[in-house]
Amino acid sequence: MAEQKATNVTWHESRVSADDRAELMGHKSALLWFTGLSGAGKSTVANVVDHLLHQKGFHTYVLDGDNIRMGLNKNLGFSPEDRTENIRRIGEVGKLFTDAGLLTMTAFISPYREDRDQVRALFGEGKFVEVYVKASLETCEQRDPKGLYKKARAGEIKGFTGIDAPYEEPENAELTLDSDGKDVDTLANEVVDYLEQNGYLKTA
Repeated sequence: MAEQKATNVTWHESRVSADDRAELMGHKSALLWFTGLSGAGKSTVANVVDHLLHQKGFHTYVLDGDNIRMGLNKNLGFSPEDRTENIRRIGEVGKLFTDAGLLTMTAFISPYREDRDQVRALFGEGKFVEVYVKASLETCEQRDPKGLYKKARAGEIKGFTGIDAPYEEPENAELTLDSDGKDVDTLANEVVDYLEQNGYLKTA
């Protein structure tokens, strides 16, 4: 848990409640946390879900791992400590987006179970939805869209998840997607179906 360094600060509650925002938006808010190996399809699925929900008139946003590391978290590397801080920061940002009433999706490897659970602890009941995009290491290496596995196998990248750094699978994810056996559109529709069936796409 990050240390609170700033002193003489006070949390200010908004006069606009979460229910008020949901009524205005026409749907509930939540953070959909896509996790899985590099190349599993997290960003791809999250962006298709984003597109599908946008077409239906819902207010959404995707916080992508690479994009965040090019801005907010560009001072962080890939050591275990930096990975933990990376996830802590995005959890806090995701909470702000969720408080603002959006259906927010994050696409981060987030390899450590403890880090993901600390983000979950920031959210109230039903506000955090862990989506495990499950693909075998073999599948991800075959895809290798960024050429990262090849570099990791060659020793050019150290501490690469799945090669010389661990990935801890979720134990109780709200949703597990079979990225080995199903295409992106099928997986994205499974996410939308989950949201519909669990009442996220309406206010009451």
